[in-house]
Amino acid sequence: MIKAGASVKIVALTDAGHKLALLLKASIAQSEVWFKPKPFKESVQQAFSSGHRLIMICATGIVMRTLAPVLNNKHTDPAVLVLDEQGKFVIPLLSGHEGGANDWGQTISDVLKGQFNTQLVVTTAKPYLKPIYTAGLGCERNCPKSFLQDVLQECLSKANLTLADIHSINSIDIKADEVALMEMGQELKLPFETFSKDLLGKMESKLSTRSDYVFNTVGVYGVAESAALFGAFKITGQESELVVEKIKNTKATCAIARSFPLIE
Repeated sequence: MIKAGASVKIVALTDAGHKLALLLKASIAQSEVWFKPKPFKESVQQAFSSGHRLIMICATGIVMRTLAPVLNNKHTDPAVLVLDEQGKFVIPLLSGHEGGANDWGQTISDVLKGQFNTQLVVTTAKPYLKPIYTAGLGCERNCPKSFLQDVLQECLSKANLTLADIHSINSIDIKADEVALMEMGQELKLPFETFSKDLLGKMESKLSTRSDYVFNTVGVYGVAESAALFGAFKITGQESELVVEKIKNTKATCAIARSFPLIE
């Protein structure tokens, strides 16, 4: 019996899909089959918004058109799998990494493989590679180290990471002599790197928010997010993405980014 974090709604729209749904239900704890639910759109949207994982046995296009209005972000949206009615393919459609849809899809594929020769179709970037995580930090001048430590720990907790997962601490070059940042890097035995506003500016399109105040002060729209993103990019040479958007306290900000190394 497969255990599910939140209850699972298995939605089918055809007779063949219904048979597959009933087969899956027998293997998934806390699951419920919805066969041609009415009203379809509202029922599925409400289940998704309430945090229920979804297995949609129907066309991918139907799922996307239905869920598009209620999508939030990959860090909070529940996992969604799409299956064809013949059970040949399992597609982790939403929240592949953060929501666990990739791993869940593999489990579902394994359950069905013996009977249907099912294949897992993963479209997210290099899910089998270990990501490189980097922390970006910004702070007031002469910021006490405790404020930096607190906001970093908050970011780590939100991402379900530990200090052992972090490759480096990063900031803007005008913070290269910030005592608390240097000391924290030394104490944590993590590289502390800083980058110019021109390099950090290359990450602008990936920022969750843009602060005109910060831009007018240091020349970039966000120090923590830009530094985390560029730090991860610098290590792998590949595209980076935010894992935890900027978190701030009264004196410091922190963000965490990641990038996947290139396959040799």
